[in-house]
Amino acid sequence: MSLLFNECSFQYGQYGQYSRYGRKVPVLDRLSLEIGQRATVLLGPNGAGKSTLLSIASSWLAPTDGSVSWRGMETHRKSQLARYRRAVGWLPQHVKPMPGLTVRENVAYIGWLKGMSRTEAWDQSAPALERVKLASLADRKSHQLSGGQLRRMGIAGTLVHRSEIVLLDEPTAGLDPSQRKVFRDLVTDLLADVHVVVSTHQTEDLDEMYERVIVLDQGRVRFDGDTAGFLSLAGPDVPGGRRAEGAYTQLISQEA
Repeated sequence: MSLLFNECSFQYGQYGQYSRYGRKVPVLDRLSLEIGQRATVLLGPNGAGKSTLLSIASSWLAPTDGSVSWRGMETHRKSQLARYRRAVGWLPQHVKPMPGLTVRENVAYIGWLKGMSRTEAWDQSAPALERVKLASLADRKSHQLSGGQLRRMGIAGTLVHRSEIVLLDEPTAGLDPSQRKVFRDLVTDLLADVHVVVSTHQTEDLDEMYERVIVLDQGRVRFDGDTAGFLSLAGPDVPGGRRAEGAYTQLISQEA
């Protein structure tokens, strides 16, 4: 099973979002990728195009050119789009729950939006919350959750419709160390039966969590390979705990 990006391009301005100079700005330019590993991390500085790439993968945005597919289901084909969205879960960087709904109601609502019946979505919301360790908060209003709990509720929303691949955009941004550990443990648990793609600019625990590293900068792929190959870019003199940071810095500084 692979997530395929075939020569995808995207420009700001495509949906009326213009730069300060009043012109369209290319974000991705004929980018091609095949993501088939169980755990992939997408690294890059702010503005590299990571969020745009995941938004296209989720079908929230449509590429200017090119195509995206998962297991042969393509986002530009209306007959396949509903099945694609059911298979692909997405947690954007900013989770916005439905006002007034409880945690469980929010998760069930996401399942309904993905095409589940109301009964099925409600029934599956309970085990989804159990898996992210939020079952005890199922009846709490979602606006009462902490930032870390809100992210976990968002992941439950990707699990309720039985996603085959989950896209996580900057999932640990703004979380304290204890919340980040809870989140890392959760992602590790998901890898037992779900493909995961995580976008971030943080390199902590990279060697322990991911099989594949993709470094994106200015809409272009700067590195695409296994974790060991990425870490080797740091050089022999970099301490073990700093190798991921060293490799990342080495790649990005070459572009500066």
